[in-house]
Amino acid sequence: MNKTKEIWIAGFALFSLFFGAGNLILPPTLGVKAGFDWWIVVLGFVLTAVTIPILAIFAHAKLQGALYDFGKKVSPIFSTVYCFLIYSIAIAIPSPRTAAVTHEMTVQPFFETTPLLTSVIYFVLVFIFAINRSKVIGLIGKFLTPIIVMILLIIIGIAVFNSSGTMNPSTFTTPFIDGILEGYQTFDAIGGVVVGAVIIISLNYSSHTTFDAKRKLIRKAGLIAGAGLLLIYGGLILSGSLFSATFAADASRIEVLSGLSTQTLGNFGTTFLSVLVALACFTTAVGIVTGTADYIKGICKDSKTAYIITAAVASIIGIIVGSYQVDFIITLAVPALMFLYPITIVLILLNIVPDKYASKLVFRAVVLVTFIFSIPDFLGFIIPRENLVGIKNLIPLANSSLGWVLPAFLVFIGLNLAKRK
Repeated sequence: MNKTKEIWIAGFALFSLFFGAGNLILPPTLGVKAGFDWWIVVLGFVLTAVTIPILAIFAHAKLQGALYDFGKKVSPIFSTVYCFLIYSIAIAIPSPRTAAVTHEMTVQPFFETTPLLTSVIYFVLVFIFAINRSKVIGLIGKFLTPIIVMILLIIIGIAVFNSSGTMNPSTFTTPFIDGILEGYQTFDAIGGVVVGAVIIISLNYSSHTTFDAKRKLIRKAGLIAGAGLLLIYGGLILSGSLFSATFAADASRIEVLSGLSTQTLGNFGTTFLSVLVALACFTTAVGIVTGTADYIKGICKDSKTAYIITAAVASIIGIIVGSYQVDFIITLAVPALMFLYPITIVLILLNIVPDKYASKLVFRAVVLVTFIFSIPDFLGFIIPRENLVGIKNLIPLANSSLGWVLPAFLVFIGLNLAKRK
């Protein structure tokens, strides 16, 4: 296989691993709410949903290890706890969300069944595929993602050229910040630290056996995947804004995506898209359950029993959470994301800077400061926000749920200046 073809295949593989339920349902609604300010929202959304995830791939290209390696400079205990939390969140939110999306987009419009029944059947099949390691998932993934992307590009093209161009005023007071925070919901930064390790282990580098060759290939593949995500995200947000006048103010994310596809492709196109989305969601769920079970299996000395038990527990959690509505699951995810996303972002950034600027002391101090200053953002979604007004007014950007950014940056700069002196 020639070098260029290998890079493109790796890039498509990365894009496929990133592309899940949240990537589809979030951008159109964001565009509907953004209206005229859609391009400002795109800038914020792309920062946390494209730039940071691709930087995670760059960090993997540098480390060429596992998820554990991202936090090992802080301490082995921290890295172990971090891995546990990442995989726990993965099986508790994005995996069940795929079942909820499947029910609302594929099952509910055609059959009068309950979300619980859909979730049970869905995760029974996920469990069967996970324990049998079926190659069918890989085959579906190879052909499925290009077809979905093609359909989405058609939707975007029709929306851009055939819409009335009547946009609603923006409902956001700070569209850039709202775009950043909505980008959390894609889970792409967390996905970046997880799928990067999968790529390193799974891809066949038959003609690129050296460390440097692998690093170059992964970086170029990351740029290809990032360009694809940028195109789809930006296009869907723009499409949502162009059709914003056709949706009710309280339309759900699923209603917006379905309505957008109906207005551009018609009923047949919408049905076809729904089936493909269901399959894409299914492969994502199998990947999450399998990856989590692999992690537990690894720390249990390659125990097959541990793998099966983990896959079963992940599937049971998926059944329970997946029986709720998509919007509820997204709301449920916010506190966890406000806690884990900042730490994940600083770990990604610290792992891509030159080692001379990222000593163990810098890692520990920046992560600790990020954790401390993320607490008000985390608590703001659990307790009444008026209880936090005093402390949030003292921390720059805290009222925008980004109170950790400036302290983490100042600690990083301060420690490196002190080291030079």
